[in-house]
Amino acid sequence: MKIVLPGGSGQVGTVLARAFHPQHEVVVLSRTPAPAPWKTVFWDGKDGGPWTSELDGCDVVINLAGRSVNCRYNARNRREITESRVNSVRAVGRAIAAPKNPPRLWLQASTATIYAHTFGTAHDEVNGVLGGSEPDAPDTWTFSIAVATAWESAFDEFSLPRTRKIKLRSAVTMSPDRGGIFDTLLALVRHGLGGTSGSGQQFVSWIHETDFVRALAFLIEHEHIDGIVNIAAPNPLPNREFMRLLRQAWGIRIGLPATEWMLELGAVFLRTESELVLKSRRVVPGRLLQEGFTFLYPEWGAAARELCTRWRAMAV
Repeated sequence: MKIVLPGGSGQVGTVLARAFHPQHEVVVLSRTPAPAPWKTVFWDGKDGGPWTSELDGCDVVINLAGRSVNCRYNARNRREITESRVNSVRAVGRAIAAPKNPPRLWLQASTATIYAHTFGTAHDEVNGVLGGSEPDAPDTWTFSIAVATAWESAFDEFSLPRTRKIKLRSAVTMSPDRGGIFDTLLALVRHGLGGTSGSGQQFVSWIHETDFVRALAFLIEHEHIDGIVNIAAPNPLPNREFMRLLRQAWGIRIGLPATEWMLELGAVFLRTESELVLKSRRVVPGRLLQEGFTFLYPEWGAAARELCTRWRAMAV
């Protein structure tokens, strides 16, 4: 099977490429190609070019391209975040529509952030409420919703009768790789700062990297599935409990909490946004569970222990 990963040089793309290679032919499309065990090809994320030939006759395209949202949401960054997602989707869509032998499946990255901030009923694909109309929602929150909406709308522009299409509304993928979200959270814990964030009531949706890969393999195999699929572990949990279990997994009992104003101030110094930790993301994988997918890491405690063990091994 040939799998093409536009934007596949980031953390999530590397997780997938590492998992699928060498059993399958993996091609990563990147703005900055670098040596890797798999093939890497240059693309600019918006225009056609020699890279489009990689899609002719391939089996699966998994488009992950998009500028990182781990930044301040100033005017320039907002424009780049939005355009990088919309332009890449349109470039991939045009490339899929052109060849005589188009890919059988297009898996398009989206985000669980598209759902509304809630402490109540979890969002699944059928009954989930999209965000953007929450009362008193900060501007940064509504911007994230607008980005996700534009991302998915660009995907919906393409009618491709010979290519199955799936939107991946993904929670954060947890892997022990350096520079990823787990590595960042663990750094707080290791330095005694891994306490409750804000009220601690906001839900954290997450997925272990092993289940992320297995979920995408499951979608590739089950050819009747299309449309929207939530990619998240079935048990999101409040930030207070999430951080407690991470401290427990690492072997530290105490972590200093951070109030909301401290998080806002810290976000300025770290050049990021507090929305990434204060918005409550309570998302569940309704369709995966309905289709019979079984999670190896449904609970955060066990997932955190396994990730900590591998993080330590990588540090040796």
